[in-house]
Amino acid sequence: TNTVTVSPSITKDSRCFEIRTYYAAPGKLEALNARFRNHTCALFRKHGMEIVGFWIPTDADKGADHTLVYILAHKNREAAKKSWAAFIADPVWKKAQQESEANGKLVTKVESVFLGATDYSPLK
Repeated sequence: TNTVTVSPSITKDSRCFEIRTYYAAPGKLEALNARFRNHTCALFRKHGMEIVGFWIPTDADKGADHTLVYILAHKNREAAKKSWAAFIADPVWKKAQQESEANGKLVTKVESVFLGATDYSPLK
């Protein structure tokens, strides 16, 4: 269980931001992008998750061929927990995941970090 610590510099009205880093299985980055493009993004919106953006590193030594980083915004941590639970349970997601992984898993590792915006951040 993670302990939530709130810095005094985190603004009181900050949304909860979540940075997620996906490490694609060898040769599977474009299939992962297609799954987000064609299925996952719509499901995120359906379940109340705001998409801030998606990025791929441009340097080979930083994972250009296998890394996808994206940021979601949630109202708060509790909303994030509820949205993820609803997303994972969604039969549309289960079908998309199963079909996209017919030839093997697309992702070998996922990292998730929750962030609060500082009081001087333009994005809160």
